[in-house]
Amino acid sequence: MTSFPLSYPPVDRLRRNHALEHATIHVLTQRYRNVSLVGHSTFQGFVLYGDLPTEAVFAAAQHAMDQLRSGRYELAIHADCGTNLATSGILAGLGAFAVLTPRRRGWQEWLNRLPLVILVSTLGVLAGKRVGTLLQAQVTTNPHVGTARVAGVVREERGQLIVHRVKIADS
Repeated sequence: MTSFPLSYPPVDRLRRNHALEHATIHVLTQRYRNVSLVGHSTFQGFVLYGDLPTEAVFAAAQHAMDQLRSGRYELAIHADCGTNLATSGILAGLGAFAVLTPRRRGWQEWLNRLPLVILVSTLGVLAGKRVGTLLQAQVTTNPHVGTARVAGVVREERGQLIVHRVKIADS
């Protein structure tokens, strides 16, 4: 049972769409090995940036939905998710901040602490991957898609940039 505010319908819809975005990216990158994709979730669905046929995006989103319904919840987690990147950056930054807190001793002390700053920042990035994955699983995604369906995909071309807006409807 998910607690408020994660269970609040608009937030839960966004979490579901985030899971479906990840699952769709997993499906597409298995089918198109060299494709580069970036996505973000919205309350209406999700947006994918990448050069793919629109029909392939639609089919992948439907397949991803089916996979999540069948219990393939691991597809809701993605290693390159912004949750992981933000968590790594926050942990690295906080570690560096803690180590570099001014002690009134000047630049020499700062230079002496530099190896420790690098070590703490590196550990923050490494820990961020694991913590970010846990945050995805518990907070930022919800793989339980229920009766949702893929309502359509709209393609937009902005010069070289190809955008697919995937609309998810609650049935």
